[in-house]
Amino acid sequence: MGSLGVVEKQKLHAVCIPYPAQGHINPMFKLANILHYRGFHITFVHTEYNYRRLVKSRGLDSVKGRPGFRFETIPDGLPPSDDIDATQDIPSLCISTSKTCLVPFRNLLSKLNDSSSSNIPPVTCIISDGVMNTNYLINGYLDTIIDWIPGLIKDIRLRDLPSFVRTTDPDDILLNFLKEEAERERANKAQVIILNTFDVLELDALDALSSMFPRIYTIGPLHLLHNQIMEDGLKSVGSNLWKERLDCLEWLDSKKPNSVVYVNFGSITVMTSQQLVEFAWGLANSNHTFLWVIRVDLVAGDSVLLPPEFVTDTEERGLIVSWCPQEQVLNHPSIGTFLLWLEFDNRKHLWWSAYDLLAILRRTTNQLSLCMY
Repeated sequence: MGSLGVVEKQKLHAVCIPYPAQGHINPMFKLANILHYRGFHITFVHTEYNYRRLVKSRGLDSVKGRPGFRFETIPDGLPPSDDIDATQDIPSLCISTSKTCLVPFRNLLSKLNDSSSSNIPPVTCIISDGVMNTNYLINGYLDTIIDWIPGLIKDIRLRDLPSFVRTTDPDDILLNFLKEEAERERANKAQVIILNTFDVLELDALDALSSMFPRIYTIGPLHLLHNQIMEDGLKSVGSNLWKERLDCLEWLDSKKPNSVVYVNFGSITVMTSQQLVEFAWGLANSNHTFLWVIRVDLVAGDSVLLPPEFVTDTEERGLIVSWCPQEQVLNHPSIGTFLLWLEFDNRKHLWWSAYDLLAILRRTTNQLSLCMY
């Protein structure tokens, strides 16, 4: 990872369009800020739904942009929703974006390149999310060692793969979405593929990918590169779709080093009321101080309700918030343990962290992520 320095070049225009989920928006937003710092004009594309969420959580200033950095929106194709504090259903979002976003996005590009109505540079490049190829089913032998995927780490079994890849349902929504995206990626032959990782960590996989996509560049970990930016105006913008409880940082300041368990199940995970209560009593019985992020949509189809006895028992040593500035929390000296629903994006923060990690698996990438430790 190199250092950042502003290079005086002809103004280039990058259009950045992440998949519309929190874990995809955050790294894309960091990359957009880095490119802007290096002299690019940036157009960052949100879905209309997520744009409204940003306005609600961070205020209008968060989407005003700044010189050379603007926000645009396109529809995601899903029916309108009045509940803008919730993550959209991921399978439905996969289907909808793949079928409906292309035309609005092309119309946006035409508008951006219309010199008669725009005083911005013409679009130089498009930076969009990509999907790796995982297009096969299993035959029921979950302990079979996989030796036919180039670059995969040693002794990975079928059971270690994400559940939607080892499904026996050929109509599984996420499986087919990834198959279609992978096929489209290979057919379109993107000029460059950039990955939020670094060579030493995943050298075998990168070598295998390079044989299929010759121009691959590793630019991670983005959050460390992003931290080098010293630019006015960054504090007023951001990418979190929920309103952050900044007072949790003051609460952490009052705690001893390495004494707090930080619990966050991510941006799309949902659970039952029974699972929530079990986690709550697990924290209570641990007798540790804790900071627990509980989203308003964490419980599927129901309100978030914790037992009154739990609240009474932990009120002196626990703080519950609906969302928080996670990177600042993870870098706080009082954090000793991180309990999380393991997502690939989280691993980038954990590589340089000294706290203990407790990981819980969910439906998508976690089995394989956990195998990499």
